[in-house]
Amino acid sequence: MKHIPNIITLANLFTGCIAITMAFEGNFTAAAGWVVVAAFFDFLDGVFARLLKAYSDIGKELDSLADVVSFGVAPAAAVFVLLRDHILLPDMAEPLKLCIPYLAFVIPLFSALRLAKFNIDERQTTSFRGLPTPANGLFWVSFTVAVSDIAGISNVVLPVIVVLIALLSWLMVSEVPMFSLKIKKIGWKGYERQWLLAGAMVAFVTLWGLAGIAWGILAYIILSLVTNRQEQIVK
Repeated sequence: MKHIPNIITLANLFTGCIAITMAFEGNFTAAAGWVVVAAFFDFLDGVFARLLKAYSDIGKELDSLADVVSFGVAPAAAVFVLLRDHILLPDMAEPLKLCIPYLAFVIPLFSALRLAKFNIDERQTTSFRGLPTPANGLFWVSFTVAVSDIAGISNVVLPVIVVLIALLSWLMVSEVPMFSLKIKKIGWKGYERQWLLAGAMVAFVTLWGLAGIAWGILAYIILSLVTNRQEQIVK
């Protein structure tokens, strides 16, 4: 029984690997779907670890390794293919055109750094410092689904992607407080932000499918910043 959480974590890793193959085939929707499945397993392994009281050092390290693949490498693969095959850059020098897609791999670099910091930071038990790696990964795979149909508008899309890579990578390793997404009991009190975000995410996904997840992640970031600011004013 004690190995069940680790088996679920390996399922997270496995589905992340499938997402990578889908991304390199240019199937952004399938890649995003598999990353969502990986996120479900990432949530589930923690649930079973708590239920079975099966916490272990190897489980903690394995979880981070799986997350680097599923929420770092897989999203980067999708962004790489988006930049390589869907962004039209007719006026750009050929060497620069070849280099630009590799900007995507900044995502797993900062994801790994974020996870390494998280593993040694005892403050991040009930809340987060910086954007969680799974949230960042979900944003990017959803973003590729949303943008792939309009990515020919290179004058707009390319600068947006570059700025978002820089901004979200910084946010992952920053000290910006972000509320935990875990709801440990049924009830509104104490979990107002989580329920508001859950409702918003359902609405976005209902309206836009997998592309709506990116809007949900942006809502999470904004809600964290706004409520943290309000708490500072109250103090």
